[in-house]
Amino acid sequence: MQVFGASAPRPTTLMVRVYNGSLMYYKGPVLVPNIYDQWFRLNVVHDVDSAKVKVYINGTLKIEADGRGGTSHAFKCGVYAQNNDSYYMESRWKGIKVLKKCD
Repeated sequence: MQVFGASAPRPTTLMVRVYNGSLMYYKGPVLVPNIYDQWFRLNVVHDVDSAKVKVYINGTLKIEADGRGGTSHAFKCGVYAQNNDSYYMESRWKGIKVLKKCD
């Protein structure tokens, strides 16, 4: 899962990805080891005004990181080949909701 949009030279504010069976924030730290073959609830809070991103897995805060700027942001969910990709990659998403803070 990615939050696109950040200040140059970075393209993203957040990337949550799987390497060697572990769910990671970018290339580390590990958020959840042994994540293959299970459903989990992912919640991301991107507070642009306070420049913070929070990642929750199954209701537990796993990481709070600094935002990376940018004025326009978009969410992406799916599978993207990176380093040492396999011939079979799959992710399944359901019940996606995007909520916006009211002024």
